[in-house]
Amino acid sequence: MRALLVAAVMLTAATACGGRKVDVKTGAAPMATATLHVANNMSQPVRVYVVSGGSDIFLKEVASRATEGLSVNGVSAGSVVTLKAVTADGTRTVTKDGVMLTSSYHWQVP
Repeated sequence: MRALLVAAVMLTAATACGGRKVDVKTGAAPMATATLHVANNMSQPVRVYVVSGGSDIFLKEVASRATEGLSVNGVSAGSVVTLKAVTADGTRTVTKDGVMLTSSYHWQVP
C-alpha cells in the first residue's frame, strides 16, 4: 500500500513539474494616432467633436481665441470623419465634412 501511495505522489509531481504548451498570439494592431490642431477664432469657447460612424466623440473644450492640439483617440489616422465645434452656449455649430484625419490635421473655427 505504501509503495502504491509513493508511486501516486511521484506521478503527480512529475505531471505538475512537466512542461506545458503555451500559445502565443499577437493582439490587435494599435491604431495610428491622429492629432487635430484646432484654432478657435470665435469670441467664446467651443466644444470640439469628431463624428465617426454616426457617433460624436468629444475631444475637448477649446478656449476662445486659442489654439490647441487634441489627440483623437478611437479613430485611426486615415479615417474620413466630420469635425464639429459647438459654442459653449450651444447657439452655434460649425462643421467640416469629409475630413481625412492625418497624423497632424489643422482646423480653423470658423
